[in-house]
Amino acid sequence: MDILFNGFKEALALLAGLDPYIISVTALSLKVSLIAVVIALLIGIPAGVLLSLSEFPGRNLVVAVVNTGMSLPPVLAGLVVYLFLCRSGPLGSLNLLYSPAAIVIAQVIIATPVVAGLTMASLKSLDPSLRLQALGLGASWYQCAMLLLREGRFSNLAAVMAAFGAVISEVGAVMIVGGDIKGDTRVLTTALVLETRMGNYERALAMGLILLLISFAINAVLTYLQHRGRKI
Repeated sequence: MDILFNGFKEALALLAGLDPYIISVTALSLKVSLIAVVIALLIGIPAGVLLSLSEFPGRNLVVAVVNTGMSLPPVLAGLVVYLFLCRSGPLGSLNLLYSPAAIVIAQVIIATPVVAGLTMASLKSLDPSLRLQALGLGASWYQCAMLLLREGRFSNLAAVMAAFGAVISEVGAVMIVGGDIKGDTRVLTTALVLETRMGNYERALAMGLILLLISFAINAVLTYLQHRGRKI
């Protein structure tokens, strides 16, 4: 209990004192995670709409791949990105390994199937007659898709929350492709692991608490918007 109490006190002290190391690590965590989530949304939402509203050869296989990707081990995603970005890999000439960009790439691979799968499930849960009515009124496929996305927009916030939660808390893939370089690729999760290995349990708990507070704040805002939207 003393470790937990001391960790809580140190977290408050680090936040109140605006510790430069904590600020930089936290800022990088938010930066790469938010960029990854935005990219995942730009890819995953159209993919989810396509899989939900279209029939094409191999669709069931693609759906199975997306569903499998939702439970993809993050360290495997990190390994694949590493093999592509290492010097002997096909993208080695880009020199992206052990950089924030590499972390974003790995996080996008982790988050995109989550967004696509939850978007697809959200649209499938809508009343089927809504789409039929839109088509009957002469709406195009694109207009129909926009209508369904608008109707399910508050349910789709769950995809945002799940994607952000998946990437902000990721450590294995981030460590593989980022290398945990201080001042460059060290984020909250990798810093937490480092402090734990060094026996700095109070500082590790402090970082864990900061990570938890960030996740809670983001999800609280999205949940508020979700419930507020449903009441309107």
